[in-house]
Amino acid sequence: MKKVLFGCSAPLVLLLVAVVAAFALMVTAGAATETGDALVGELPEAYRAWVLRSAGDCHDPALTPELLAAQLFEESGFRVDVRSPVGAEGPAQFMPGTWATWGRDDDHSGTASPFDIGDAVMAQGRLMCSLLGQTAVPGFADDPRRLALAGYNAGWAAVEASHGVPPYPETQRYVADIMGNLGRFQGNRLEITGYGVGPDAARRAATQLGVPYSYGGGSPAGPSRGHCDGDDGYRDGRCLADATVGWDCSALVQFAYWPARQLPRTAAEQYSATADRPVAQADLRTGDLLFWRHNGGGHVYHVALYVGDGLMISAPKTGDAVRQVPVADLPASDFAGATRP
Repeated sequence: MKKVLFGCSAPLVLLLVAVVAAFALMVTAGAATETGDALVGELPEAYRAWVLRSAGDCHDPALTPELLAAQLFEESGFRVDVRSPVGAEGPAQFMPGTWATWGRDDDHSGTASPFDIGDAVMAQGRLMCSLLGQTAVPGFADDPRRLALAGYNAGWAAVEASHGVPPYPETQRYVADIMGNLGRFQGNRLEITGYGVGPDAARRAATQLGVPYSYGGGSPAGPSRGHCDGDDGYRDGRCLADATVGWDCSALVQFAYWPARQLPRTAAEQYSATADRPVAQADLRTGDLLFWRHNGGGHVYHVALYVGDGLMISAPKTGDAVRQVPVADLPASDFAGATRP
């Protein structure tokens, strides 16, 4: 049986190479602009360090600072001394029984309190990290972030019973609101401007920032479980792809352009399908495709979408997630070229 090479499958060595001059471009028409620091938008300063620390303590790349920030916004609007009618307390709205399991004195005030910002945000991160770990169960074909949020709101037993986000109106609204507000708190947020197929594809790809990488995962319909094939989809000797709903690099690109441009599935096929429309590095625009192959030869192993200012949206490798990263994160010696679908 012929092995299908999806590309972006083997762990990518992220070399600290100098930024190639050709990618240190001024923003072209329809390109993106960077704004903000680690977190931007409506997150109060008192929460920033704790949100960053809480996300960083979790091994799961799906738990991003913006996800925690959007969840806090939904739970309490960042109010501290708040109690719900059912007894949930503090900015992360912990019930007393749940707090007893997850709450700690993280700010070293002498008391573990759901009303202390540090204690609350760190407990929120621990619980969300645990819930994300439980999403790696066969039969849950949904974004792990949505499932974890549903578990936080309705309890994991309700998620298991429904094999997904429970059909409770409150939980459905809760999940939709948080996912819809991620952009308010996106780190190094890209404001993708311009019109046309390329900028539209880049905007669609940007909606998937933070979704886990899954070798063989994803389609025009959205993220899906991947598979391990003997070589790819593993981390530390353990198959992650078949339990991870997410994207590999070429599926993300296919999704971003669908249906305006119905690109084939693999990185190599996408390169072949668009190679007759090459783009010089000095002429790159938002939505152009970037390709890499080992030492300039062999099969194409990675594809990403250019978004301006030397940045790209990329689904890099097993154990990582869809990210906005510099083009120079990948070896310049492997760059195979750019095309415009």
